[in-house]
Amino acid sequence: MRVVIVDDDKLVCSSLKIILETDAEIEVIAVGHDGSDAIKLYEVHHPDVLLMDIRMGLISGLEAAEKILKKHKFAKILFLTTFSDDEYIVKALKIGAKGFILKQDYESIIPALKAVNINQSVFDGDVVDKLPLLMQNTKNFNYKKYGISEKEYELIEWVAEGLSNKEIAEKLFLSEGTVRNYLSIILEKLVLRDRTQLAIFYYKNN
Repeated sequence: MRVVIVDDDKLVCSSLKIILETDAEIEVIAVGHDGSDAIKLYEVHHPDVLLMDIRMGLISGLEAAEKILKKHKFAKILFLTTFSDDEYIVKALKIGAKGFILKQDYESIIPALKAVNINQSVFDGDVVDKLPLLMQNTKNFNYKKYGISEKEYELIEWVAEGLSNKEIAEKLFLSEGTVRNYLSIILEKLVLRDRTQLAIFYYKNN
């Protein structure tokens, strides 16, 4: 797995590089220190995962991620965050980040990177607990306008609750394959990238 690290704290970058390269499956191919570095390094190296801080100098991690994801729809970006980053968490999820890990939780970094590399989303438990409150919005979205059926809406609710395809299949008395098909159709109708964005969309519009 090829990883690029971007953090404005050079000591953090050095520490992360040492930690990650203790795993034979991970190669840190470049290190940067601000958002402009992230954009340039992604263009040059096209890493499997970009591990990036949110708060940085002239160009933040969020701004960099937004520019990268506009050009590279399937870029895998994992953010380093802290407990106080609520407003950044919301924005990062909206633009398509694959998840968040805490800087101080070094033991979770390698497993998180490996999960993101196989296209899973990774969130610290505290972030997951905050999501419903962070995304709370009084506006109700007209799902019917987008052709979302009652069955599809029910599936969206279970996705927002964090259930797996298997668990949803059991709840709705469907096969996992049917749930996957439903999910693909829903994402296409709502023009969303993955189940993480679908969950965020649900919390934002209900």
